[in-house]
Amino acid sequence: MSMRLATGGRVIDRTRPIEFTFDGRVMRGYEGDTVASALLANGQLLMGRSFKYHRPRSVVASGAEEPNALMTIGKGGRETPNVRATEQLLEEGLEVRSQNAWPSLGLDIGRINDFGARFLPAGFYYKTFIHPRPFWKHVFEPFIRKAAGLGPAPTRPDEDRYEFTYDFCDVLVVGGGIAGLIAARDAAADGARVMLVERGPHFGGRAVIDGDVIDGQPAEDWVKAVVQELAAMENVTLLTRCEGSGVYDHGYVLCDEAVSGPVRQRLRRVRAGHVIAATGALERPLSFAGNDLPGVLLASALRDYVVAHGVSVGDRTVIVTNNDDAYRTAKVLIEAGLRVPAILDARTEVDSPLVSEVKALGVDVHLGRALAKVLGPSHVSGVAVCLQAGEGAVMQEISCDCVAMSGGWSPVVHLWSHCGGKLFWDEERAMFRPDPNRPPTGADGKGFVTCVGAASGALTTAEVVASASNGTPPEVEPETTTPIAPVWIMPHGAGAKLRAKMWLDFQNDVKVSDVRLAAQEGFESVEHAKRYTTLGMATDQGKLSNINGLAVLSERLDTPIPQVGTTTFRPPYTPITLGALAGEAKGDLFQPLRQTPMHDWHVEAGAYMEPVGHWRRPYCYPKGRESHAQAVEREVKTVREALGMLDASTLGKLLVRGPDAGRFLDMLYTNMMSNLKPGRCRYGLMCDENGFLIDDGVVARIDEQTWLCHTTTGGADRIHAWMEDWLQCEWWDWKVHVVNLTEQFAQIAVVGPNARKVLEKLGGMDLSAEALPFMAWAEDELGGFPVRVFRISFSGELSYEIAVAAGQGRALWDRLMAEGQPFGMTPYGTEALHVLRAEKGFIMIGDETDGTVVPQDLGLDWAISKKKTDYLGKRGQMRPEFHKPDRWKLVGLETLDGSVLEEGAYAVARGTNANGQQNVEGRVTSTYYSPTLGRGIAMGLVARGPQRMGDILRFTRIGKEPQEARIVSPVFYDPEGEKQNV
Repeated sequence: MSMRLATGGRVIDRTRPIEFTFDGRVMRGYEGDTVASALLANGQLLMGRSFKYHRPRSVVASGAEEPNALMTIGKGGRETPNVRATEQLLEEGLEVRSQNAWPSLGLDIGRINDFGARFLPAGFYYKTFIHPRPFWKHVFEPFIRKAAGLGPAPTRPDEDRYEFTYDFCDVLVVGGGIAGLIAARDAAADGARVMLVERGPHFGGRAVIDGDVIDGQPAEDWVKAVVQELAAMENVTLLTRCEGSGVYDHGYVLCDEAVSGPVRQRLRRVRAGHVIAATGALERPLSFAGNDLPGVLLASALRDYVVAHGVSVGDRTVIVTNNDDAYRTAKVLIEAGLRVPAILDARTEVDSPLVSEVKALGVDVHLGRALAKVLGPSHVSGVAVCLQAGEGAVMQEISCDCVAMSGGWSPVVHLWSHCGGKLFWDEERAMFRPDPNRPPTGADGKGFVTCVGAASGALTTAEVVASASNGTPPEVEPETTTPIAPVWIMPHGAGAKLRAKMWLDFQNDVKVSDVRLAAQEGFESVEHAKRYTTLGMATDQGKLSNINGLAVLSERLDTPIPQVGTTTFRPPYTPITLGALAGEAKGDLFQPLRQTPMHDWHVEAGAYMEPVGHWRRPYCYPKGRESHAQAVEREVKTVREALGMLDASTLGKLLVRGPDAGRFLDMLYTNMMSNLKPGRCRYGLMCDENGFLIDDGVVARIDEQTWLCHTTTGGADRIHAWMEDWLQCEWWDWKVHVVNLTEQFAQIAVVGPNARKVLEKLGGMDLSAEALPFMAWAEDELGGFPVRVFRISFSGELSYEIAVAAGQGRALWDRLMAEGQPFGMTPYGTEALHVLRAEKGFIMIGDETDGTVVPQDLGLDWAISKKKTDYLGKRGQMRPEFHKPDRWKLVGLETLDGSVLEEGAYAVARGTNANGQQNVEGRVTSTYYSPTLGRGIAMGLVARGPQRMGDILRFTRIGKEPQEARIVSPVFYDPEGEKQNV
């Protein structure tokens, strides 16, 4: 039986039919249909089975709050479970499958659970499956997991594509109803950069469905005009099918956008100065026996299907309500040619123009009435009517095939609550509303989220436009309504038998009797009751069930609703697929490879690339038939004798800025940074709370409030996170801002005796020793390139590190290579870099450090300030263990025969320890062949090392006899630093 109406359907295009399949059956819908509306149009009322009892279920809503109609969409690598049929747009050839039913949706053997429901109340699993203990893991749990649940997880790799974007705006408006449109227009008119996101495919919200009149125009025409006006503004971005999923600290908002084409979803990471939540309100169901049967749905949802999609759910609809809004549904149904045998209104007195208008249409309105129960074994066939104030004695039965229910409205306050916005209970309107006196606060102490429209608790159109407008609101006829009568169970005096069939959480099969049982068993906290009963733990996260559930708990505890409180709202607002969260980080790109601006040049030059963190860096540049070792030797010699060039772009570059930046860096580094003068650089060490060395690098002071901190290649992200951790969790009131600029700049090290010559040949800034001494930096032009030049050295040679915008990195590299040829220019890689630094005795994080080393172990006492009262790690370094006389400390090592020590080799000592193992007194941390010295060199940590200069140690070799090496100074080359200071 088709439920498609002959006319109507404002969002569908009847000239464009679409074929799809549901459980293998071919069906037809129209462009603009959702899967839910298309299924209804094809007479498919049954759409799913409930989680625990496998009861038959159909749609109860029309949007994100839908708990029943969850489908598996697609197949193979494009299969997605648990998709709400109410939000999935129909596509040609779409494959749709029902879930949680076996062997079929119509004949589900799991329905046996329903017949034994009295033995499976809330919390039964906590009491039933205790003994014997091994049965839980091997029998009970596997059976429960198979019997209860939702769609199965896909087994094939995801073939869809996802992407991230980063957006910035002054005002982010979430929700494209009339409140959102007004708020966006006002903000844009004030010159703000505005982003308006609407989770549905159309703007306008309920006003268009309900036929409101705004500024003398039908709402649909008014909305079109405003959308066109906004689209023409350069400072406005409009997005549909984009949900504001979560609000986080510092104006960070996650928006999940559904797109078509090669990319399926786009996760937008938005930084907004202000967030306006125009997210509307959700209609609440009523709790009466049989309120979960297919054919029972929200009154507003029924309006949506009739007006938007031209689809009915039945021919005869009984409406049950406690407020005026449901009367709109009666008007819509009658205008569509459908029948409304009766409206059952729980209120005893009703007097409003809307009610009078519906009565004039010939609809019987019964006041003080309720539903005792819905008739029908598997779908609605009628209703039994009783007094709301009674216990459920049936007064009459009315034949019908649809029940539209309305229990009032709950503002969508999720975004308001995500960052700590508080709510208050509006007794008159029976709803939790945002408390404007306790908003979410930003770093400046001011509220950065504002609720407008129905999200603020406004119910009439006049209230909605007034709440959203900064100036003169659009003209709307005032509306007189009869106040809502709070109804939490129907009838009020229903006995245990009826309460056991009143459903609160449709997906998880939580009933009124379950919540009352939880209270009876001592679960008085709303959070405890939620977990005991699983109320609100379904995929809809309690959007329909939470208010009714806590009200039932409130009545059972004889405690006012505000004192019972609410459960915690956490992002995201609706589930986000894992694919969207991962983006491109899958398969070969699970950890995306990072490449410098000069990466292609390195590959073309035949470089052997090695992984360094997420980066790929040149290890060496073999020429002809050179081995890697030969290439490294050549590169080292060229740097020492002539000129070399290194791609140092991967070094971390963290900009630290603010009035408290110097104070902050003094706490992070062991030495003073606040007294560093602008234009100067200083080497610094960074330790964790225990005093262990975690990073080192050169810090440059840019201006009075700005420092640039260089970190190791693999440490940039880690140290950035470390800084943010302290700023956000410990020193949250310090005025400091940290930005990771690592990929904003290409950095090129020009090193060797001819370094100054080639740079002077380029022309531009003065790079003389007088103008730019060692450990200084300057900003100017070099060969026409705007650059920042640092006079620092990790090789011990004359060295300049040149930072240029990443987009110009390759051009500057090419220019330097060309100009440097007469001076013997050669590129060198990471291994030559390591040899050069080892010859100079410079430490490297990860080699000389392993998480147990403090700066004093490495002879870096000179880099620890004696002026500062505190820094991270200072108290840790005071522990007696770090001051023992036999502590392992850094020394240089030379083999007696000039060979190279093995990496990680241990220095063996006489005797054995308590475990019978050979005693050790040190280990090798770095070891290389030095082309400059023509022999092997190494650094290592040795017990009392600096006090034992000249001692001979024996180091282990795999499969060979120990090798002898002498303890020497770790500085093997140019100990006075004459080369780097020229």
